[in-house]
Amino acid sequence: MPKMKTHSGSKKRFRRSGTGKIMRAKAYKSHILSKKTTKRKRGFRQETELAAADAKVINARLAGR
Repeated sequence: MPKMKTHSGSKKRFRRSGTGKIMRAKAYKSHILSKKTTKRKRGFRQETELAAADAKVINARLAGR
């Protein structure tokens, strides 16, 4: 059976941490930033862990990595 291919969209959006957690970028950082506070925008820079229910799906999509 051939190897599983990594889903191209998923490999651009998610990464695995050193401990194996799947990390994602936070939303709401792309536009209309003038009304958002500096503190709020700074918080968007950090990555956060993907929810457990979503991680099951993404794990399969990142199978080749």
